[in-house]
Amino acid sequence: MSKECLECGDKIIGRTDKKFCSDACRNSYNNTINKDSKNLIRNTNNRLRKNYRILESLNPDQKTKVSRGKLIEKGFDFNYFTSIYTTKVGTVYYFVYDQGYLPIEGDFYALVKRES
Repeated sequence: MSKECLECGDKIIGRTDKKFCSDACRNSYNNTINKDSKNLIRNTNNRLRKNYRILESLNPDQKTKVSRGKLIEKGFDFNYFTSIYTTKVGTVYYFVYDQGYLPIEGDFYALVKRES
């Protein structure tokens, strides 16, 4: 009994447990199945990566102050961060991986880098 490739329908030669005739067919099949959920994940990761690069570029010395306008001008999206850290006194820092920001007086943010 010969099996057919789940993607293209060609005859499969080789092991009895194979489902695809080639790596290309396996990749194509899985990409089609996972397309919707992967788009959400990819878009979220892209926004996080962009936010990280913006914070990193504006904070070369691991601690600085920057205006909200400067962050927005660079394309920073305040809806995307990876964690929130609240100090004992209630100060709330938002982090994108190890790059953090804290809303301070006026329309400014303190940028910090968490020690690893």
